[in-house]
Amino acid sequence: MTGSLQIKNDKYYVVLNLKVNGKRKPKWIPLGMPVRGNKRKADAELNRLIEEYEEQEKLNVSSFDKRESDILLADYLQKWLKIIKSTIANATYQSYSNMINARLDKYFRALGVTLGGLTASQIQDFYQVILDEGFTTNTVIHYHAVLRKALQSAVKKELIPRNPADSVDKPKKNHYQATHYTEEEMLALFKVIEGDPLELAIKIAAYYGLRRSEVLGLKWEAVNFKDKTLAINHKIIEAKVDGKFVPVGEDVLKTKSSIRTLPLLPVIEELLLQEKEKQEFMQKIFKKEYCTDYLDYICVDQTGKLFRPNFVTEHFAYLIKKYGLKKIRFHDLRHTCASLLLANGVPMKQIQIWLGHSTFSTTADIYAHLDMSAQIQTGRVAGALFGQEKSLPNA
Repeated sequence: MTGSLQIKNDKYYVVLNLKVNGKRKPKWIPLGMPVRGNKRKADAELNRLIEEYEEQEKLNVSSFDKRESDILLADYLQKWLKIIKSTIANATYQSYSNMINARLDKYFRALGVTLGGLTASQIQDFYQVILDEGFTTNTVIHYHAVLRKALQSAVKKELIPRNPADSVDKPKKNHYQATHYTEEEMLALFKVIEGDPLELAIKIAAYYGLRRSEVLGLKWEAVNFKDKTLAINHKIIEAKVDGKFVPVGEDVLKTKSSIRTLPLLPVIEELLLQEKEKQEFMQKIFKKEYCTDYLDYICVDQTGKLFRPNFVTEHFAYLIKKYGLKKIRFHDLRHTCASLLLANGVPMKQIQIWLGHSTFSTTADIYAHLDMSAQIQTGRVAGALFGQEKSLPNA
């Protein structure tokens, strides 16, 4: 297989010549790396991708040549994971890999269950084990989706006659009610995080309602100090590379609507200018010891290293516990932003755009119960339906 580096819009792409139905076709893969200062990293990524796709071609040719219904289910899942790796987003692959390696592999390998011998009853028992450990039905639904997808691939390749996951009673999804802070609770949080390494990340998440991956993915080029805008178009996830979890940048966000440009708020602009000055100062202090791999990124530590997603989650939880604040997750800052916007009269449609939700229904399903002004207005109309109108308090 051959491949090359190409430049488009001042960013590196890997172009591989893949074999599709006996013919070679080019596949463009965005690296999310600006051209400046990243040639060596781009070359390394090119070589890695060539090796990865060559391995996949071998798997596609040989892995399923024979009927392998007697293969252990655990081994089949690992093989399936390798095959689909290059066809799905990094974040999706990491999610599948975590579920297979954390539970599915261990559970079914211990039972010695084969692909062809797997029954709906055994799958049902696996789901019950998850529930018995205190996890929600939503967790079971995620495992069901991955297992069913893997088994459906086996059906398609005629390794098994039918998908046993289709005969399992899938639990109903829990209705999720977001946790959030009040304005007073947020002010208390802002007070205790002054000077903390995550102060900027926390405040950006709170004011803009960004996802953790979007906060960490912010680059200096996304900030337009002249036009006072902030572009949300890049994310950071944690991926396993050579056995270690490392931050990986992607230009592909959760949905198309996630890519958005928002006004640069004065309070955030001031913090960003302070951060820019601090980073320039730290580069002079640490000199050659300063990490130059993430010069384009905003959320880095004092040595220039990008904050890892897991560090953000863990350190935020540490701060909440340390200062005795109401327990929330970093992601709940997103819910807090939405709830406070709603409480201050911002229409649901505008909140959808601000948060980057793909549909209005997504926003409404999560936050409609918080829209008390709409409930009161509905109450006024309902109270007047039969000539029995009584005044209701203002929202």
